[in-house]
Amino acid sequence: QVQLVESGGGLVQAGESLRLSCAVSGHSNREYTMGWFRRAPGKEREFVAVMNWSGVSIAYADPVKGRFTISRDNTKSTVYLQMYGLEPEDTAVYYCAARDNMPFVPTTTMGYPYWGQGTQVTVAS
Repeated sequence: QVQLVESGGGLVQAGESLRLSCAVSGHSNREYTMGWFRRAPGKEREFVAVMNWSGVSIAYADPVKGRFTISRDNTKSTVYLQMYGLEPEDTAVYYCAARDNMPFVPTTTMGYPYWGQGTQVTVAS
């Protein structure tokens, strides 16, 4: 059973930074594409960033381009989301998601069968 556990969320002031982590376990050496999504209050879950197993294929949502960076350490089975210049509009529960590695990187929730429980990020103005 694949398990994803996010950490690193919290309360910050606008303009500050946070780094989220997502640890993957139970994968028996399978290769996964990893994505980050978020759900703001009263909104649907939306795509944030994705990286495939090798790190060659990466995509970001327009609102976070230039501010967020996705990375991964496959030796630690962990994916990261470094967030700079946080804005109140970034307030949301952030989820990591996984799927078997493929040539393309899906940017919709339907592309991912495995999800973490989420970590809250709150940005105060």
